Amino acid sequence: MRLRFACAVLALFGTLAALPTLAEKIKGSTVLKDLQTSGMKDKNHKHQAYDLFFSSEGRSYTCRTDSGKSMNATDFVVGTTVRYEIDGDNAKIWSSQNKKVECKIVRVEASAYPR
Repeated sequence: MRLRFACAVLALFGTLAALPTLAEKIKGSTVLKDLQTSGMKDKNHKHQAYDLFFSSEGRSYTCRTDSGKSMNATDFVVGTTVRYEIDGDNAKIWSSQNKKVECKIVRVEASAYPR
C-alpha cells in the first residue's frame, strides 16, 4: 500500500516537473510594427541594442536584442512581414530576406484588437 502511494506521488511530481518543458512554442508570421534603438553603446556594450515591436495571437510584444551581438537594423523594415518563434521569454525573428535575430521578450500586453 505504501509502495503504491509512494509510486503515485513520484509519478505526479514527475508529471508536474515535465509540464513546463511540454509547452509549445508560438510560431507564425506578422507585420513588424516598429523598430527602435535601446540604450547606448559603450565599453561594456559593443553593439547597439534594438527593440522590435510586433503582435501575435491577441498580444503585442516588445523584444530586445542583445547588445553583445551585432544586428543590421536595415534588414528589418517596419511594415513588412516577419516570421517569429516565441519560446517562453526568448524569441527568434526572421526578416523577409531570411535574416535572423534572437531577442528577449521584455513586454507583453493584451492587444485591443486581436488579429
